[in-house]
Amino acid sequence: MSVSIYNNSSFTDSPYGLKLQQTFTASSSSVVIPTGISRVYAVVIGGGGAGSTQTTGGGAGGGAGGYSAGWTYVTTSVTVGAGGTGTSTAGAGANGGASIYGMVFAGGGSGAGGLTGVAGGGATTPNQSNTSTVSYTGAPTAGTNVVGYGAGRNANGVSGGGTDGQTPTTGTVNGFGGGSGLIGGGGGAVGTSGSATGGAGGTGDFFAGGAGSSGTGTSFGGAGGGGGISGVGADGSGKNGGNGGLGGGGGGGASTLGTAGSGGRGEVRLYY
Repeated sequence: MSVSIYNNSSFTDSPYGLKLQQTFTASSSSVVIPTGISRVYAVVIGGGGAGSTQTTGGGAGGGAGGYSAGWTYVTTSVTVGAGGTGTSTAGAGANGGASIYGMVFAGGGSGAGGLTGVAGGGATTPNQSNTSTVSYTGAPTAGTNVVGYGAGRNANGVSGGGTDGQTPTTGTVNGFGGGSGLIGGGGGAVGTSGSATGGAGGTGDFFAGGAGSSGTGTSFGGAGGGGGISGVGADGSGKNGGNGGLGGGGGGGASTLGTAGSGGRGEVRLYY
């Protein structure tokens, strides 16, 4: 008789022999570890980057937060990166914040830079760049359309990249979907006088990205937010981008001075 790991409750993502004991999503918290435990296994996710908006046209999606995991010494404090906050001001989106526990660190996702977005690697937060950084694991940078640990713009990876917005004048236009992976990047918006459907947020390993909004004219075309490690990405609404899911999802791009989606807050999980 065969057994599927995908629907069998006896299988788990927890490290072998360990149990998930504490999960942190607040920006800073005190940590109490039982006496006698000097090392824990930490999973650390940075905040997702925000999408962008344009004066006229479609803004891009933000990159997913970085992902890191490993053994670390015990410490009494933890920092969890906030997602970048989406705005209705044309220009680049805000970066997500970094998360850290002990010696395990994950950078935040890059905010969308004009018509571009990029995923954050697990080392430092990039600044509205097409290229990811070197990740915590030592994986190399990845540029535009290049799959990587921290993906480049318009690409999949452990942390998915955000995708470009589009600004055609007429016709029926479907936006680009965000990069998928363990954590999804934000989709790209569409700004047009024609029929627009914003791009869907990238799909994460556990949670889907949000759908883009559909309609005729620049009041529509907002993109969906990327799926986070702990929550779905929000749908685009009218010309506004959807927020990234909890656990680092990238924010969706907005159309023509709509409000871009915010990145999902990071997360820290401790196993022992």
